[in-house]
Amino acid sequence: MSEYILEMNHIVKEFSGVKALDDVNLKIKPGEIMAICGENGAGKSTLMNVLSGVYPYGEYTGDIVYKGEVCKFHNIRESEAKGIVIIHQELALSPYLSIAENIFLGNERKKGGVIDWSATRREAKALLDRVGLTDENVNTPVNALGVGKQQLIEIAKALGKKADLLILDEPTAALNDKESAQLLELMLQLKAQGMTCIIISHKLNEISYVADSITIIRDGHTIETLHKGTDDFSEDRIIKGMVGRELTNRYPKREGVTKGDVIFELKNWNVYHPDDAHRQVLKDINIQVRAGEVVGLAGLMGAGRTELAMSLFGHSYGQKISGEMYINGKKVEAKTVRQAIENKLAYVSEDRKTYGLVLIDSIKFNMSLSALGKFFSKRGVVDQRKETQKAEEYRKLINVKTTSINQTVGSLSGGNQQKVVLAKWMLTQPDVLILDEPTRGIDVGAKYEIYCVINELAKAGKAVIIISSEMPEIIGTCDRTYVLNEGEIAGELSGEITQEGIMGCIMAHNRKGDA
Repeated sequence: MSEYILEMNHIVKEFSGVKALDDVNLKIKPGEIMAICGENGAGKSTLMNVLSGVYPYGEYTGDIVYKGEVCKFHNIRESEAKGIVIIHQELALSPYLSIAENIFLGNERKKGGVIDWSATRREAKALLDRVGLTDENVNTPVNALGVGKQQLIEIAKALGKKADLLILDEPTAALNDKESAQLLELMLQLKAQGMTCIIISHKLNEISYVADSITIIRDGHTIETLHKGTDDFSEDRIIKGMVGRELTNRYPKREGVTKGDVIFELKNWNVYHPDDAHRQVLKDINIQVRAGEVVGLAGLMGAGRTELAMSLFGHSYGQKISGEMYINGKKVEAKTVRQAIENKLAYVSEDRKTYGLVLIDSIKFNMSLSALGKFFSKRGVVDQRKETQKAEEYRKLINVKTTSINQTVGSLSGGNQQKVVLAKWMLTQPDVLILDEPTRGIDVGAKYEIYCVINELAKAGKAVIIISSEMPEIIGTCDRTYVLNEGEIAGELSGEITQEGIMGCIMAHNRKGDA
């Protein structure tokens, strides 16, 4: 009997003649947590899709050896029958079904060919207790829960399938710090119970904490495997393996930037909840951003940062919106998205797949979409030559890794999708650009490239506003930061911005509210 629960030997997977995986090898012991790291597009998710049967036997070469047996999975059902369960980054829950129905969807508890609802609810409750959701009613619709709880329900669903090997693809990408910590602790609990886990994540501090070994993939090749207690597990060491070089400064210096006049100003901005006209979400917000300045919006989850951005961009969030917005000294109305774009305001949303991209269409189509009417058409007819020329120019400018601008954007890695969203709004030639979680779910190399784009925007005299839940990102990229708390400006920081300073503003504002 092998000492390994899983071996993947010499795996090769091609897409249209291009090798996404080229002689990839990994081994994992029972009860171990292995992290798989690599830049966006390195082949991490492709490898796990091979393992789980998403890409069936025959579409790849190489061997999958699971519990000493060579396996040839033709679909996910076959891999799940062996105890291999994958939880994808995009959760596979049905929003209008209950928690219990979701946990046993496709794995129903039946008696005489009919669903046994008593057993379904009883077993669902036991699984919820196991993942720490002891207070949840199993009859609650899944869409009434936050993303963090939905992620735990996905794990409960996997446990209901008697998983021995659990694969989690970017499980904490959309979670706040508290939810992420809860998930990582659950992984350690499952490990203590004998579960084997594979985690794909770009959050290096998390995988350093939870993983026993780290396999690094670069450009479709396995580079090395690091073992806790034996090898250097530091973030800098992992990054070196991922990008092939030392990354001495994760935040590039902003040089050659001259700050100009105030380009963007907000006065006494108030917003009420879209479903409750009596609940005020944002109260008397006042901010200023100068030309060439990068300003952060920091705060805890629920502070109102995204709500502020969306309310500014065509009143996409809220009701009873009041206050004044000035761009280049002129008071502007931006009650629709079209008006916002016409007034040179752009917004890169935190959810690129839902609000930023048309995933089934090409890179070129997505890049030119928002600028089509003003820059690429005449009398309603699109100038395709000009559209192609600009899309190709921006593909090179921000280094989108693709074979062609006609490639479907949904086939790109997360980091390259984010670059396409940035290009889309850059092509509208905005004076004010709001970036909401611009590097969520992407690797350190792609992050660095996006930070370079931000610096170039500042150098071009744009006003850039960054919303980020990662305080080091706010500190490393912003000249000034407004701290939001409970829908109000809790403080403003400039010069040397620190995490302690941000949290100090929040705590002081809380004390003020209590008083």
